[in-house]
Amino acid sequence: MKGAATATAHANIALIKYWGKADDRLHLPRTSSLSVTLDGLETTTTVVFGGAPQDELVLDGVPRSGEQLRRVSVFLDLIRSRSVESRPARVVSQNRVSTAAGLASSASGFAALAAAGARAAGLDLDDRALSRLARRGSGSASRSVFGGLVVWHAGSDDATSFAEPVPCGTDLSVLVITLSGAPKAISSREAMRRTVRTSPLYEAWATRSTEDLREVSAALERGDLESAGPVIEANALGMHATMLAARPAILYWMPETLGALAAVREARAAGFPAWATIDAGPNVKVVTDAAHSADLLGWMRRRLPEATVTANGMGHGVRVREGAEL
Repeated sequence: MKGAATATAHANIALIKYWGKADDRLHLPRTSSLSVTLDGLETTTTVVFGGAPQDELVLDGVPRSGEQLRRVSVFLDLIRSRSVESRPARVVSQNRVSTAAGLASSASGFAALAAAGARAAGLDLDDRALSRLARRGSGSASRSVFGGLVVWHAGSDDATSFAEPVPCGTDLSVLVITLSGAPKAISSREAMRRTVRTSPLYEAWATRSTEDLREVSAALERGDLESAGPVIEANALGMHATMLAARPAILYWMPETLGALAAVREARAAGFPAWATIDAGPNVKVVTDAAHSADLLGWMRRRLPEATVTANGMGHGVRVREGAEL
């Protein structure tokens, strides 16, 4: 169908975090970040220009309005401004990611929307240009354009802030410990603004994060997860410390979050290569390698029987195809 395309993108988990913006409009980050794209956590989105009298959004089978539709429509305007396409669009999206629970659903969502929307509008974008476009919808979406280990360069303007894949000498796996699927009480966007504006710890964390990125990138390139793991964990805990020091404080954790962190420490003491990371939410992710993933998954499920624990390997980049799959 002319003017229609479908794309699938995977969520990513940041190993060195993105937290804080230098430019809200362009979604330019204060610091560069490093992530791993995961299989099994994906969003599939179809965009059909001319498929509705005005922009429409159907997410997980439910028509959406309000802020969700507004964000999608603003993003479609960006695509329309760069193409000959001017018609409203119908957007149908299906998530296999826990929306607004700290599992980066906006990353896979806007990466898929960018790829499908650009193709449907007839834009011919290379991977770097697609990453820059996806960033305008959600910063972390710039990374979900690519598979494997990905760095997002902070840059200083629209042209220099993009993601690209980087070498990884080990087969990473991430266990996702889901403790809550409830929407966040405060959005990541507002939490970032408050943290940058009011936290006395933020600048120190941002400065350290630059060194963390260098250390972890070098360690993972040579396949040294034992060196990378402690820095990955410290970077995430440091990010949450900046939020706790914000005024008023921002706390996404629940009592179960502390229990999951304790379980990760116990797993490490038992001989597993296992380090925790946490995004803007209560759920804990455990970075390990593929060789230990299955055994660690069983161990964590026994240790945390009330949680939902899944294992995800390294996923591929965005895939786009012509036509509608509604």
